[in-house]
Amino acid sequence: MSNMVSSRYNGFSFDDNAEATAEATVEQDRDLPEFFSAPGQGHPFSGVERNGRRARAARTAPYHSRRSYSSHEPSSSTGLSASLPSFSHSVPIHHLPWDELPHGRRAVNFNNHIYGGTGGNGGTGVWGQGGDGGAGEGPIVNYYIDEGNINHIHCRGEQGLYILRQAAASDAFHDSAERYPQPKCHPETRTEMLKDLMKWTSGNRSDSRVLWLHGPAGAGKSAIAQSLCQKLEAEGRLGASFFFKRGHPSRGHSQKLFPTIAYQLALLLPELNHAISQVVEENPSILDRSLSTQLRKLILEPCRQSYHSSTFVIIIDGLDECQGLNIQQEILRSIGNVLDRGPLPVQFFVASRPEPHICEMFTAVLKGIHRPVNIQQSFEDVRRYLKDEFGRIHQEHQETMATIPGPWPSWGTIDRLVHSSSGYFIYASTVIKFIDDKDFRPPERLQVILGMKKPDSGSPFAALDALYTQILCAVPRRPLLLKILAVIAAKIQLPIGYIDQLLELEPGEVQLTLRGLRSVIGAKKEDGSECNDWSLESKIIVHHASFLDFLQDPARAGTFYVGNSSLRTDLSRHILKTLSYSYNNPSLNRHGFVGQ
Repeated sequence: MSNMVSSRYNGFSFDDNAEATAEATVEQDRDLPEFFSAPGQGHPFSGVERNGRRARAARTAPYHSRRSYSSHEPSSSTGLSASLPSFSHSVPIHHLPWDELPHGRRAVNFNNHIYGGTGGNGGTGVWGQGGDGGAGEGPIVNYYIDEGNINHIHCRGEQGLYILRQAAASDAFHDSAERYPQPKCHPETRTEMLKDLMKWTSGNRSDSRVLWLHGPAGAGKSAIAQSLCQKLEAEGRLGASFFFKRGHPSRGHSQKLFPTIAYQLALLLPELNHAISQVVEENPSILDRSLSTQLRKLILEPCRQSYHSSTFVIIIDGLDECQGLNIQQEILRSIGNVLDRGPLPVQFFVASRPEPHICEMFTAVLKGIHRPVNIQQSFEDVRRYLKDEFGRIHQEHQETMATIPGPWPSWGTIDRLVHSSSGYFIYASTVIKFIDDKDFRPPERLQVILGMKKPDSGSPFAALDALYTQILCAVPRRPLLLKILAVIAAKIQLPIGYIDQLLELEPGEVQLTLRGLRSVIGAKKEDGSECNDWSLESKIIVHHASFLDFLQDPARAGTFYVGNSSLRTDLSRHILKTLSYSYNNPSLNRHGFVGQ
C-alpha cells in the first residue's frame, strides 16, 4: 500500500504518488521582495537584497530529478504580452534561462520526469507466453510553489559583501548611533574653513590628494570632520568615513579600518560593490592581511577596475587615537604607497594631533602629495557658539532661570570667556557642559567659572588647565576623588558599582563623588551607548582625551596629578587585595577580577 505524505517547506508542497507535473509562478513585486534558492544548485537562485536582509532558502526536489519546461510572459495591465520559446528537453533546474525572461510577472511551467524505478523482469514462459514485467513503484513527487514572489538575483560576490559587513565597524561611521550626538560645527562657525575644505574636495590636484587637518586636543578637528562628512554626503561625494576613538574595542585600533572603508565604498556604487565583494568572497583571508595589502586589494584595485568620473572623499578622523604609534605610521605609509601608483577617484582627509611621528610621515612618505591645514584659533566663532548656547540654557532651565532677565550673561562675561578660551572650542564646550548641568542652577555654576584664578598666559591651554582645576576643586572629598580618578586614568573598565567594591566603598559612593564632574566625564550602558542616568551597572567614559592628558601631567594637574607613587601604590594594593578575595560574584569576575 502506498504511503501518502504531505508537507510544506517555505511555500513548497510535497505529495507522494501525485502526478509528476508542477507549475511555478515567478512574480517580481517591488514592494514585497522575496528570495528563493535551490540548495545543491548553487548561485543561480541565490542573492542578497540591497537592504542587506538575508534571504530565505526553499527546499527542492531530489538532485537527480530532471524537468522539461516552458515559459511565458502573461499579459500585463497595459495589455502588452510577450512569450519565449518553449523548451521540451530535460535539463537541471539551475540551467533554466532566467536571464532571458522579460522583467515583470513571469510564469514557468515545469513537467517533472521523476522515474519510479525500473520494472521487474517478465515472467518465464512455460508452455505459453511469459508474464508482463513488473511496474516501477518508486515514489513520484509533485511539488509546486504557491503564492511565491521570487526575485532571481545573480549572487556572485555577494557572500563577500556579507563577510565584509561582519568585519566592518559600523560604529566608526560618521552617522553611527553610538557616536550620537556627534560633535559638529555650529552653523555659523568655521564657515570659511569648511568652504575651503569643500573647494579642496572638488580639485583633486596631484600635489594635494591627501589633506592633513592638524591641531591640538580640543581644537575642534572632529567637529570639522563631522561637518565635512555631512556636506559631502549631501552632494553624494562621501566615499567613506572612520572616526577613531582611543581605547574603543572596534574604533581604537586599525584592524577594522580598511574593511570598514571598503564596505562603505561597496555600498556607494554597484560596480564597486561587485568588485570588492568578489575579492572578499574569493579570498576571505584578505581581512587578516597587512594594512598595505588590504588597502591595495580592497580599495585600490577595485577602484581602478571601476574607475568613476566623480571623485569621492575618504575621511579618517583621530588618527593619533589609533592604538600603536607604529600602526599610525603604517596607515599613512600605506596611503602614500597607493597614491604613488597612479590616479585614483578618491581623496583622503586625515585629522590628527600634530604628534612628532605623524609629522615625520607627512614630511617624508607623503611629501608632494598632501596639503597641511592647521586649525587656527577662532575667537569670533567661539563667541557665536557661547552666545547661542547661553541663550539655549536660559530657555531650557525655565524653573531656575525664571527670575533672570535676558540676555544672560552679559556681553562682558561672554568676552571674558572668549578670551579665556584662547580661540579653541574645547574650553567653550567644557564651560557650557559645566553650566548646563540639570542638577545645579546655571548662574551659580557660571560664578564658579568666573571665580577662577587668572591663568598663566604662557600656554595656549593654560585657561583649559585652570578650568579643569576649578571644576575638580568644586568636588568635595578630594582624597577619595583622587583614588577614583586614578582608576579612571588607569583605564580599568569596571562598572561603577564594582569600582565601589574595588576601593572598598559603600555602594553609590563613586556616583556621589563624581556627581559634579559631568562636564568632563560621562557614563555608558553595557551596550556602549552613552546614558544620562548613571547607574551602578554603567561604566565611566571621558568626554575628551585632553582631560586624561591633564590628569597624567604633573606640571598641568598639580595637586590633581594621579600618577604619583602614593596613589599608584594604593591602587595596586586594592587590586591585589581584590585578587586574593574569593568573590562569589560572576559579574565581577567577568570584568577581570577572578577569585582564588
